[in-house]
Amino acid sequence: MLNRRIIPCLDVRNGRVVKGVNFEGLRDVDDPVALAKYYNDSGADELVFYDITASAEGRPLFADALRAVASQVFIPLTVGGSINTLDDFDRVLKCGADKVSVNSGAIRDPGLVARAARRYGDQCVVLSVDVRRVDGAYRVFARGGRDDTGLDALEWIRRGADNGAGEVVVNSIDTDGVRGGFDLPLLEAVGRAVSIPIIASGGAGKAEDFLDLFQLPCVDAGLAASIFHSREVDIRGLKRYLRQNGVSMRIVEE
Repeated sequence: MLNRRIIPCLDVRNGRVVKGVNFEGLRDVDDPVALAKYYNDSGADELVFYDITASAEGRPLFADALRAVASQVFIPLTVGGSINTLDDFDRVLKCGADKVSVNSGAIRDPGLVARAARRYGDQCVVLSVDVRRVDGAYRVFARGGRDDTGLDALEWIRRGADNGAGEVVVNSIDTDGVRGGFDLPLLEAVGRAVSIPIIASGGAGKAEDFLDLFQLPCVDAGLAASIFHSREVDIRGLKRYLRQNGVSMRIVEE
């Protein structure tokens, strides 16, 4: 098994990092540039930057904030927010992104993932899917979890993988910000549907949640925000704990 990855996430609104619960009640947390530098120096494997209101507000991603963040990190940087065209891919890559995360844009234009994979390579294309249970089924939501698309989440993820997405971020709205652990049943279902790398997002509250997560062989990475922002969980300490418990981790000492 390859090393598992620990990925902090910057949810950015109006140039500031914010966090909420179940995608709602957003509160101000910190400056994204300062946090990006902190995570770069703290042993994170990668960093994710989401401009979380760009799609809902119908505007381009904040390029200035992205450039400032990219200047502080020397680990892979994934960027998402209002990615609707190949020009949007091109723009964020030129601002310093290594990978581009597409969510609502792929729902509006189902051919976008395939075109981006052909132009930039599948390693550059990340399908991000916001999932919530509706009447016992896993459903895809759009516009930051606001709109139920009616799409079956497992079928949508399978389609994205078939079209060339290099990995998928599975955002569980049901567990987001609750800190009760990752949505393991959802992740197991996704693992049965596709063979591309799966990044789990939503629900981390303590180090043990990551250990539970990585008992699933289908999951390649754990993504979290608030427990890292608040310094409740130190990334190097988390990775040492996981390695001591049999999880393969890349650890760069200070």
